Amino acid sequence: LSVTDRCDLRCAYCMPERQTFLPRSEVLTLEELHDLALGFIARGITKIRLTGGEPLVRRDMIELVQALGRKVGDGLEELTMTTNATRLAEFAEDIRAAGVRRINISLDTLDRETFSRLARRDSLPSVLEGIASAKAAGLKVKINTVALKGINEAEIPDLIAWAHGQGFELTL
Repeated sequence: LSVTDRCDLRCAYCMPERQTFLPRSEVLTLEELHDLALGFIARGITKIRLTGGEPLVRRDMIELVQALGRKVGDGLEELTMTTNATRLAEFAEDIRAAGVRRINISLDTLDRETFSRLARRDSLPSVLEGIASAKAAGLKVKINTVALKGINEAEIPDLIAWAHGQGFELTL
């Protein structure tokens, strides 16, 4: 369930530096997203992943997570989220308390310079803080990495070793 097209990063392979976003009037409200999700659940959908853009840039997003989390065990088997983790340190505990047990985090490099070049933002420290917060909150973490020839391919083995050393899965 994509809750926004907005993101606080501008990853070169994902969006242009000067992205044009949908007018807010064309984006579903949190109430509409909740009603839509309840409709999915009523029709037999048992797993919902919240995604975007970056879902945690959406104001009051935690309220939607909490509302859907109340359906876990009542028609919904699993509620997950995909995030870039830039704001995850702020929300990890609340996300876990709301019923999310697993989270996917986009991370293409552990090198700050490469990250800044790829994401067009110097946000690696906040991403790593978010990942650590997710782990500390008890969330199962899966890292999603885009392998990019000539950019991060040489560090893929180190990224995999780091992820596994942290107890995380990693998908390329």
